[in-house]
Amino acid sequence: MKHAYVFGLFLAVMLSVQSTSLAQPTNSQGVIATVTAKIIAIDSDARIVTLQDAQGNVDSLKVGPEVTRFDALKVGDTVTFRYQEAVAYGIVKPGTAGPASQASPTLQRSEGAKPGGTISRTLTALVTITAIDPAVPSVTVKTQDGHTITMEVADKANLANVKVGDTVQVTYSQALTISVQ
Repeated sequence: MKHAYVFGLFLAVMLSVQSTSLAQPTNSQGVIATVTAKIIAIDSDARIVTLQDAQGNVDSLKVGPEVTRFDALKVGDTVTFRYQEAVAYGIVKPGTAGPASQASPTLQRSEGAKPGGTISRTLTALVTITAIDPAVPSVTVKTQDGHTITMEVADKANLANVKVGDTVQVTYSQALTISVQ
């Protein structure tokens, strides 16, 4: 199931870097998934790449014009998808100014001959703290729509004035990195 999720994210990234519909998993912590797939076919005219993962799952993806180095892709190339979510950069009481969030994702293209890059965004949400682990440091929260998310905390100082049961505003990041080798 995770491979389909990551492939879906890849498709969303390739079709439109303007997309803000990166889905929230039910339970996550730091790096959720790393999937590696091999390119087994390329239809250059239609800009469709067919990938196969280690379990033999095959998925064909239409690659949008945003991928400017499409012609550098070759059958046999390995594509790695690394999806990371929930690194908390700010945890504050509601109504307190926290770190700024961005409305739409940003795209940073990788250097080199092969296509690749990272699409990321920063979000702010009102959540209830259900657990705190100062050793990691991490916090587990329940979102307003009932999802439970465990996220690493970038600065342990963000945990100083919060406790289990508090409703807080958390600013966190999501990122999808795609590399081709």
